Amino acid sequence: MKLPRRRFLHLAAGAAALPALSRIARAQTYPSRPVRWVVPFPPGGVTDIVARLMGQWLSERLGQPFVIENRPGAGGNIGAEAVVKAAPDGYTLYLSSSPNAISATLYDNLNFNFIRDIAPVASISISPLVMEVNPSVPAKTVPEFVAYAKANSGKLNMASNGNGTTSHLAGELFKMMTGINMLHVPYRGAAPALTDLIGGQVQVMFDVMASSIEHIRAGKLRALAVTTATRSEALPDVPNVGEFLPGFEASAWQGVGVPKNTPTEIVDKLNKEINAALSDPKIKARLADLGGTVLSGSPADFGKLIADETGKWGKVIRAANIKPD
Repeated sequence: MKLPRRRFLHLAAGAAALPALSRIARAQTYPSRPVRWVVPFPPGGVTDIVARLMGQWLSERLGQPFVIENRPGAGGNIGAEAVVKAAPDGYTLYLSSSPNAISATLYDNLNFNFIRDIAPVASISISPLVMEVNPSVPAKTVPEFVAYAKANSGKLNMASNGNGTTSHLAGELFKMMTGINMLHVPYRGAAPALTDLIGGQVQVMFDVMASSIEHIRAGKLRALAVTTATRSEALPDVPNVGEFLPGFEASAWQGVGVPKNTPTEIVDKLNKEINAALSDPKIKARLADLGGTVLSGSPADFGKLIADETGKWGKVIRAANIKPD
């Protein structure tokens, strides 16, 4: 049967519109069941708290549970690989963070490429690290510390949360940019490192704000500077390292990723809801309690941050010949 030309064009136009209508419908009904949110670190840490905070918001806004699943190990790589292998349907999320940018170079034989295999959805927050010393160290400013370290070359111990962590790499970047020589002492987490820093077994550490700020306020540690490009509202009187060492910047950040090929409409819907959360005063205040500042933006903005951080820390890892534990 030969269709009239007008009838044929109407049918063709209708067929062409079906995929678009299907995508719109899929985004409108998403989520229709619980969403799994993989956090690649143990419960109780900053990344876990951020995910639970945002998960509760998304559950209330979208009407389905966002269930946190902690999958720690290998600098976040075990959790990331689980998400890479998941169906790209919007029902598996990943709590992306700064260790992912480090792991891309630190680990030689990963079964995935984070930038290629995890699609960025939205950034959530960014936090400074604090350059802090035991009060017995005579330096009260970054220039004074650099002078003291050069006068005592090789005699100072620099603690970190572990080999290849953001804490470690921030210290290595500082050493590279100042030319000082300090012995790196890796610990298994912030708590034991801080215990020895307070006790004087080590002299300096670059630590995330959340775990150090109470020790600083209590006078058990002295903050010399924060590591972000601007000062922190939590420690407004503490300068940033870049004021003395132009170009120095290190931060801990969190955001949301999904398996590649997740429908754009679902990514955009999640991005919209996350950015709405970041404009809520209660969410802002809770992130500030954790030492963070909201970091809203598009999926492309978050993708650029990940790519920039991956390139930056890759150079530090190669220059310092850092290997994973």
